[in-house]
Formats: sequence, structure tokens, C-alpha cells
Amino acid sequence: MNVEELISKLSIEEKLSLLVGVGFFDVPKSVPGAAGETRAVSRLGIPSIILSDGPAGIRIFAVRLGEDRLYLTTAFPNEILLSSTWNTEVVEEVGKAIGEEAREYGVDVVLAPGLNIHRIPLGGRNFEYFSEDPLLSGEMAAAYVRGVQSAGVGATLKHFVANEQETNRTRIDVVVSERALREIYLRAFEIAIKKSDPWAVMAAYNKLLGKYCVQNKWLLTDVLRRDWGYKGLVMTDWLAGDNPVEQIKAGIDLIMPGDDKTLQLLIDSYRNGQIDEETINTRVRNVLNLIAKTPKARGYKPSGKPDLDKHREVAYRAAVEGFVLLKNNGALPIKPSAKVALFGKGSYRTAKGGLGSGTTYPLSIVSIASGLKEAGVSIDEEVEKVYNNILPMVFGSLDPSQFIRAMRVDVLKDKKADMISLLLFELMENAIDALEYMQVAEDVFSEEFLDRVAERNDVAVITISRTATEGRDRNPVKGDYYLRDDELNLICKVSEAFHRRNKKVVVLLNIPGPIDVVSWRDLVDAILVVWMPGQEAGRAVADVLVGKVSPSGKLPFTWPKDLYETPAMRTFPGEPRNDPIRVVYEEGIYIGYRYYDSFGLEPAYEFGYGLSYTDFEYRDLNISFEGEAVKVRFKVKNVGGYPGKEVAQIYVRAPRGKLDKPFQELKGFKKTRLLNPGEEEDIEIVIPITYLASFNGFKWVVEKGVYEIRVGTSSRKIKLVGSIEIEKDVCFDVKWEKIGCG
Repeated sequence: MNVEELISKLSIEEKLSLLVGVGFFDVPKSVPGAAGETRAVSRLGIPSIILSDGPAGIRIFAVRLGEDRLYLTTAFPNEILLSSTWNTEVVEEVGKAIGEEAREYGVDVVLAPGLNIHRIPLGGRNFEYFSEDPLLSGEMAAAYVRGVQSAGVGATLKHFVANEQETNRTRIDVVVSERALREIYLRAFEIAIKKSDPWAVMAAYNKLLGKYCVQNKWLLTDVLRRDWGYKGLVMTDWLAGDNPVEQIKAGIDLIMPGDDKTLQLLIDSYRNGQIDEETINTRVRNVLNLIAKTPKARGYKPSGKPDLDKHREVAYRAAVEGFVLLKNNGALPIKPSAKVALFGKGSYRTAKGGLGSGTTYPLSIVSIASGLKEAGVSIDEEVEKVYNNILPMVFGSLDPSQFIRAMRVDVLKDKKADMISLLLFELMENAIDALEYMQVAEDVFSEEFLDRVAERNDVAVITISRTATEGRDRNPVKGDYYLRDDELNLICKVSEAFHRRNKKVVVLLNIPGPIDVVSWRDLVDAILVVWMPGQEAGRAVADVLVGKVSPSGKLPFTWPKDLYETPAMRTFPGEPRNDPIRVVYEEGIYIGYRYYDSFGLEPAYEFGYGLSYTDFEYRDLNISFEGEAVKVRFKVKNVGGYPGKEVAQIYVRAPRGKLDKPFQELKGFKKTRLLNPGEEEDIEIVIPITYLASFNGFKWVVEKGVYEIRVGTSSRKIKLVGSIEIEKDVCFDVKWEKIGCG
């Protein structure tokens, strides 16, 4: 595809048509259920391309008209779990699998990953985002993008920028200092862009300093294009902003989902002189450059048959690496021969992922109960029977997912499906997802019943489940952030019954983000966070519980002891509180561990925290300069009794200077290979000197002085300490070109 030749042949109306999607209600006929589609220019051979949601797997309808087969996709773990792996290789593998499914189902661009910052624990979409830290977020997002694009499909970084809450997301005005923007919120995107070169970036719904992000020239042109040199396509979030003309002028290349009214408005604006042809050509060039790279433009014929069995194993491997062990008083691992009393709705209806754009339609979901049975663990049948009776079974005795898929196949076989029935199928599927996350009373067991169960079983496992969705934030109420009374009573009663017999109690947290743990954690022996682990949830949980795999996940955020000690909660959700239109990021750069560590506040669990079944020794720290970077070397040895992986984290404490700085900041990390007892690995992490810079409002500055290099297993567990000295200030402009510091 010769882009410049095409631009010369396109009429102005055709050029503008390429900048506007086909419309919200025009479901792509070739890929039903995809989020959007661009317009074709048939006379010049310019195809339309398909864009689909994909943070946890490709979101498309599983049925297509006139076909007697299902287009199923893999439900991968959500990003909050992926970041908990601290393993870029695993995340890249997940991205590649998602890209392969997109390609084989006719999707050209995946609308993922999201890498907004975990500013508040209640963020409704935190499960789709990676971390509170820009380095961890940026590295994980870059790995995801590299994976997707290795399959020949585009990835989209979103939501650019400062979309940290769902409350009034389409009109909230975010007020934040440029320093905090540059060091925290923009930094994650900058790292991801420079390390993965994504085909697309999606601008956010919200306003930034008074202007919609999709209409913010400083953000989209000055920062993204000029400062960072980004060459890819920039699109709007769906129905974002209020002025399509301003969007094109500010730097948007593609307005989504688009409609004919918007296209006509742009045509009229060109004729009235509000948009010039040079600007239009620039935008069209970016659209055509994207189209030219897609499978559709390259003539690829989708097979409709991705390797779901292979991807099932990818989903499993990612899940087991992202589980975080918060507490373990000898309860884990359990023996495979153990008899387990399995409590909690989530044990039998395990939440695979969050709702909204992260929805996927897999063939099946392995519940925790099913996974344990598959692993040969004996599950108490009487307890299981209670949950099977009280869970919402609106479709009779069948599992809801089995019912809907059976119905699909029956209807499709007689060839009577039409578009209405297709949409009804998908509506019903979404309703079933919602039913599976319904709250169910947990405190339904008598003391006598629990005594009998405790007598005949070796260990109790209780699953606490939550879900979340885009469009709304979570609530600081019982049943969301705090445990309901019936959940707390269940933990209390089960713990009492089992502890009377010197037996252990384990709690699994099947959740999209942090919940209160302080009020009940002393009642139990072990706590394992399994997040939203995707379709292979039960298999992964079982293998960690029985010790086939040692947990190696680490927290990607600070888990608060008190929700309202989180600094950003002081201004969330903005003003006026009942219907906010403006939120101020008063905490500045002091978000997450930067705040807790700087001001000596004790969290429930610190950033980077996570236990293992084994122990690791750190030694032989060596720090040196290598060009424009700091090279840190050390050894990590498994000195425990189980095989395991360790996440080595490097924090840097800057010297006191003119700029106020956090106590320490994450500047590098590395996950080891699987180390058997007695094995060690040489770790080498290179920290670019630019990573040591702070923004003073005009330029980036690395202030002179002694920098403490702190190597540890979390932000609070430091194993090795060394230092380097920078003899004079080093300064960079916003393009990261070295300049004088005067």
C-alpha cells in the first residue's frame, strides 16, 4: 500500500471518511461483537479494519449468523494479576496469544492494554490496569504490546491520560501538577511507547486541566508527538469529548465509534475553513499507515481456528505466577491427600475476570472446586451440596455457562438464527455473567454442622469473591471493600470450629482489587490472593494450594491498612461529591508506596510484598557506571526446601537536593527462573540515568550527590544496600536530550 499515492488520489470527503468510524450500532458483519470498524474506500482498495476489546482476551460474539460453530476465545487473567507476576516474559506470552486469537478471528487492532495508575483502591477499572507505579506499569504494558504485535496485530495503549476513576469519567476534569503528570501518569505511557512502539494510543474520556483529553493539543501533539516522537495512530475512546473538529485539530486521527453525522460535520467544517487540508492529510497518513500493517490489508485470511488448547496453558501459567501469598502460618501447601472443606460462593462460581470491555466468552471456566477435584483433592460433599442449593440456578440443574452454550448450538443447528437472536444470546450471556457474581448469603451453617465438618476434614478453605466493571468505581461499603457481616461470620465460625481441633484455615481472595483484611486476617492461618485469574482459575489455584507450584507473585500496589489513609481518598471522587465534575490530585507525586514510605505510614502489606513456600538469599552486590546507566549485579539463591521463583526489586533513594523527592522509588526489577533448592542465579539490572531524574517544571534533573541502591523483596524488605555518586547535576529537556543545568 503506497500511502502517499493514495493520499493524492483520495477526495476530501474520502479522506475525512477515514477519520470517522462506521458507527456504534453498525456491528461489524465480518466479526460480530467487535467494538468498532473503520470505513473502507473501495475504489482505491482501502479496506475497513476491525477493532476489538481485549484486555483479558478478545471480546467478540461467540456465534455468527448461518454458522453452526462457536467462535470462542480464551479468558486470560486480568492485568492486575499479570502485573503481580512481575514477569515481562509471561505477560508477553499472554499478549502474543491474544494477538493470535485476534488475527485468526479477523480482528486487526486490539484495544488494550490499559495502563492507568492505581491512584485509589476503589478504582472500578483497576483490574484492567497494572500498578500504582509507572515503571512497573510501563514495563508490563510494553511486554503486552510486544506480544500482541508479534502476531501481526495492532495493540492500543489506553486511556491517555489520568483516567484513574470511573465516577463521571466522561466529564470529570482532572487537576494535577505537571510534575506529577510527567513523573507518574505520563511516565507509564512514555516507557511503554518507547519500549514497544504500539500501533495505536487511545485518548481518555476525562478532561485534563480543563480540556477533554481527546481535544487537548498539548497532550496529543506537544507531549505525545513532539516530546516523545510517537509515530502511530491516536484514536478517541468511544463517544469521548464534545467537539469532533477540535479533536482532529488537537491530534486525533480516528474518531470512534463514529457516525455519519460526525462525518458530515467534519466535511462542513473543512468547507467553512475550520480544518485545513494539511491537517487532514496528516491524520489520514496515520490512519493509512496503520491500515497498511494490518492482517486485512496484507491479505491474510483468518482461519477462525486459533489454538485454544495452547492458549489455555498460557492462561494457566500466567495465573500461577500472579498469585500473591499474603500470610502463611504453616497452612500451605496442603497435602494432595488432604480432605478439604471448601466454603464460599467463589469456590464454586469462581469469578474469571471483571465485567465491561474485559468480558470474554470461553468454552468453560474451571472453578476452584473443580480444579481441586481434578488435582485429586477430596472436597467435602455435604458442604458442596449446600452451595449447589443456594447458588442462583435460574436455568435448572445445568451450570449457566453450559446451558447458554447448549442453547446456542441447538438454535444454530436448525439455521434459524438471525441478528435479533444473536444479540439476545449475547445479552443473556452477559446477564449470566452478572448472575455468577451475585451476592449470596454465606453464613448459613449451624455450629453443629461446622463441628461435624471440622471433625472429618483436614483443612478449611474459604473463598471471598468480588467483581468490578468499567463505568463505576467500587464502594467503601460492606459487600465491596469491606466484608459483609455474613462473610465475616463465616470466617469466624469456620475458624473457631477448625482451630478447636488444631486444624488450619485458608482464605482465597478472588477479587479485582484490595479489600479490607485487617479486621479478620488474625483469625485465619493463610491468605492467598488469586485476583481475577481467567478461565483456568481452578487448575492454577489447586496447583499452588497443594505445592506443585510455589507462589511467586508480588503486590503491584500498596494494600492499605485503612482505606482512608490512602492519600488520594481525600479528594476522591471530586467536587461536588454527589456529582463530581472536578477532582484535584492533591497528593502530587506521593502516590502509593511513595507516600507510605516517605511519611512512615504502615500499610497492611507494602508494595512488592509476597511470600513463598521457600526462602531466598541475596549476596554479592556490585554497582557500577556503564555509559549513561547504572549497572547493578547480585546473586539470588534458593535456600529453602521448595523450588520457586523470586522477584528482585531495586529501589533508589535520591540525595537531598533542591527538589522534594519520595523516600525511594522503584527503578528496576527482575524475576528469576525457577530455582531448585540450593540453586542460584546471577542478576543484572541496568538502570538508565534518565530513570533517576525528577521534573522541576521545566526540565528533567538528576541532582548531584550519593544515590542509595536498595535491593529487596519488597519496598520494606531490603536485603542489600550500596551506593553510587553523581558528581554534578545532569539535565534533560522534555525530549530527553541532554542540556545545560544553568
